[in-house]
Amino acid sequence: MRILRSLLVLALGAWGGMMAAAAFVKRAVPSQGGEESDELSLVAVFDGIELKNRSKSFAGGSMLAWFGGIVVDLRDAELAPGARLKVHALFGGIVLRTPPNWRIESNAKSLAGGVEVRAAAANDPDAPVLTLDGLAVFGGVARRDL
Repeated sequence: MRILRSLLVLALGAWGGMMAAAAFVKRAVPSQGGEESDELSLVAVFDGIELKNRSKSFAGGSMLAWFGGIVVDLRDAELAPGARLKVHALFGGIVLRTPPNWRIESNAKSLAGGVEVRAAAANDPDAPVLTLDGLAVFGGVARRDL
């Protein structure tokens, strides 16, 4: 019984610490970027962000979804050469809506979550390329053409 109580206290302490850290990050790290921005720095902690980007030279940026969600619509954006996007989902999710002619090269990893970025243009060598880096832990990153 003592072992179970110790494990429960440890689990509650870890969960409480993670929640406190997420609350701190929410206040300390604001989101940057908008509809016309070439680079995005989006942070959704205990929150949700929905953004439609119309950049003429989208270069990438970073996204963090921690107990929250991010939906970014890039269907009206034009991709810059060498575009790179860092995605991190921790108990949250990120959805990228992209044109079907974009090719996504993913280096993102997942742990008890998922990364799904397949597309129709995957075999087209002339398609614009967006490179994804990052990690999904108990969360997910997905690309949608629609």
